Order: sequence, then C-alpha cells, then structure tokens
Amino acid sequence: MQITRIIAVRHGETAWNVDTRIQGHLDIPLNERGHWQARQLANSLAGEPVSAVYASDLQRALATARAVADATGAPLHTEPGLRERCFGALEGKTFAEIEQEHPEQALRWRRRDPDYAPAGGESLLALRARVTEAAHRLAAQHPGGLVVLVAHGGPLDVLYRAATGQDIQAPRTWQLANAAINRLLWTPEGLTLVGWADTQHLEASSRDETST
Repeated sequence: MQITRIIAVRHGETAWNVDTRIQGHLDIPLNERGHWQARQLANSLAGEPVSAVYASDLQRALATARAVADATGAPLHTEPGLRERCFGALEGKTFAEIEQEHPEQALRWRRRDPDYAPAGGESLLALRARVTEAAHRLAAQHPGGLVVLVAHGGPLDVLYRAATGQDIQAPRTWQLANAAINRLLWTPEGLTLVGWADTQHLEASSRDETST
C-alpha cells in the first residue's frame, strides 16, 4: 500500500494573530515571535528525511516553510491550494468588529454554517474541497516519503477533520497552534491522524531570542 507521511504546520505568529484580526488572503508577514517560531520548528525538523516542503504562497506560510526547507535541504514549492480561507469583505476586521458590525454573519460563522460565505469569500465547503484536493494531490506524488505542508488555521482544521472523521460542523476541541508539529498518514483511501499539536520545540524553557 502506498503511504506518505505528512507533517502539517500552521505558519508562525503574525501581528494580526495577536490582534485576532482576520487575515484570510491578505498577505501579512510574520512578527518577531513568528520568525523565532519558524526557526525553532526548522531546528526540530532538521533531522527528518523530508522529501519536499509545500507552502501556501502567502508570505507568513512561505517564510515559515523556507526555514524548514533550509534546515532539511528539501525542495520548497508554493501551493495556492494551501491558502487560508478567503473571508472577502471581512478580512482586516477583528472578531469583535464582526460581531458588532455584522451580527447575522457572525452567528452563521459561529454555527459553522457550511454554506455561509462572506461577500467575496469562501464557504467551509469550498475550503474543504480545495484543501483536501491539494493535500491528496501532493501526498500522492511522494509514496513512501515524508512531506511538510505549511498552511494556515483553516486548512489545518480541514486536515484534522478529514483524518479523524469529524463533521464539518462539529465544535472544534483541538488546537491549531502557530508552528506546532502535526503528523498524519496518507494513503489513497484518505488521511489518518498520528499526532497533533506538538509544541515542545516552542516551550519557554527552550526559547533563545538571540538564536538565528
């Protein structure tokens, strides 16, 4: 049976993550801590036999992925299918602003309405179709290998649900931490979960602000 190991990673922290501001397809860079997280992630994966690194083409994911590619020596490829969910007109707003200015949309969002799409944005169904297609396509190119997928919170949520059989509307009870290591297995039959939200490399005791 063809098996591909996957390490799925959410990009490092950005200033908008801290502000709980919706990024979507807006191209927001990593902040200082995000760059540190990317270095710590790269150091922790340096010994892994990575066949290829694939990243969303948004700079916060690409910068995180570039650190991993440099540390592992694996080729780096951009993959728009791994982009964050597009939130259209809501991008740039905080959660609090959306609650205040668009209460009906906020309610549909909180309820995880599968068909709800902000003006100019994507629905959960569209996001799931895009991300699962990309993940299956990329993994199928590396049977017996290990690939790193660097994406965003939305796509990571999709992959967790696909690997565990969680419904698209099931309440989220799992973490989507920046730069955490999440391990999956892919076969032509689908994804399975190996490990999730490993943040040992990001613990305060290991932090060295001067590291490069």
